[in-house]
Amino acid sequence: MTDWVYPRWIAHRGAGKLAPENTLAAFRLGAAYGYRMFECDVKLSADGVPFLMHDATLERTTNGIGLGGDQPWDQLARLDAGSWHSRTHAGEPLPTFENIARFCLANGHDLNIEIKPTPGHEEKTGEVVAHHAARLWAGQAVPPLLTSFRPESLQAAQGAQPSLPRGLLVDTLWKGWLETALSLECVAVVANHALWDKSTVTQVQSAGMRCLSYTVNDEWAAQRLIDLGTDGIITDRVDLFSS
Repeated sequence: MTDWVYPRWIAHRGAGKLAPENTLAAFRLGAAYGYRMFECDVKLSADGVPFLMHDATLERTTNGIGLGGDQPWDQLARLDAGSWHSRTHAGEPLPTFENIARFCLANGHDLNIEIKPTPGHEEKTGEVVAHHAARLWAGQAVPPLLTSFRPESLQAAQGAQPSLPRGLLVDTLWKGWLETALSLECVAVVANHALWDKSTVTQVQSAGMRCLSYTVNDEWAAQRLIDLGTDGIITDRVDLFSS
């Protein structure tokens, strides 16, 4: 099994639900709670700039309308990505991937980058995000972990920057999930926490990969995963679990 250099506890989208997700404000708050590793979602603007956002559309977490991937960065950069959460965060901008990378690098934080392509841009997003990650983390001891639900994105990342570690995200145990992770030379499978049991943990670890879980917000669920011997827990509850 590969050496595992990442912390067990990973802050979901920066600080879970305590700050507007996938923003620099969220990362700062997660860090204030002692977290040393963060998860975020990265997609591409229409002109190819990697930026942080979970949804394909802008409406839930910004004052924009439509697909984020259909707009150029100079328009996305003007959006308010904080008012939806609370007045405290009104005016918080969408960050570029480079903004977040530089924050993490300056503070010694690790990063789990979920490649979250706009539908139809799976390969391009994987390729571009991998190239940016390799450039930004060049010479660093601990590289970022690239994950995705889309095997096409991970395959493109593998082709672009094969030395960067990869993890396959799964929300169900679809036919061929383990074989796909192995073919992509993944170092981890990142699963809905309810999917892990003794059998699935044994399958993944026997294949030389690590077991990570999302999104774990209850103490009983976290303890179950620790007892199973899993390797990483992604949580919204940065205020409940100590990193």
